[in-house]
Amino acid sequence: MHITLTGNLGSGKSTICKLLKGSYGYEIFSTGTIQRTIADEMGLTTLELNQLMCTDKKYDHLIDDTTTRIAKENPDKSLIFDSRLAWHFVEESFKVFLSVSLEVAAQRVFHDNRGSVESYQSIEDAMEQLKARAQTEDRRYQELYGLDYFNFSNYNLILDSTNSAPELLTEVMLEEEKAYEALTAQER
Repeated sequence: MHITLTGNLGSGKSTICKLLKGSYGYEIFSTGTIQRTIADEMGLTTLELNQLMCTDKKYDHLIDDTTTRIAKENPDKSLIFDSRLAWHFVEESFKVFLSVSLEVAAQRVFHDNRGSVESYQSIEDAMEQLKARAQTEDRRYQELYGLDYFNFSNYNLILDSTNSAPELLTEVMLEEEKAYEALTAQER
């Protein structure tokens, strides 16, 4: 079964993906990396690209179609999708939402080197940009697909990374995924 990992900006999705890759052999498909690459190639910040994506849907469709294709072409691989909407596009997946407080997320991204397409002047600036990006993305997903990204009923597991170590979150996620997979197998 594939795992789709989504959540708040700065919640630690990339860190958990690295742990899953290094310790458990999962392959990672990250739409955030794809978006940062597109932004860099266009000479935009990630916020500017998100705003552009509100009017030009081709970028969303490109990313979403690629996500669907990769999942269908690799049904037996241990894949983790680090993606805002993979939970919607990957048919057979364990859907995880990783939350975090805005203050902690801002501290994390401010101190993280995310390149020129995602830089911040201060923690307050990071908070404002993260808040703006989240609102832009939420509005875009509503308009494009009619999805409520922040509706926790879309997910099998919700974890909060505000005060939890990524290693612990990874262990809990894998334990819950195995239990979900066993339950799903019994229902078939």
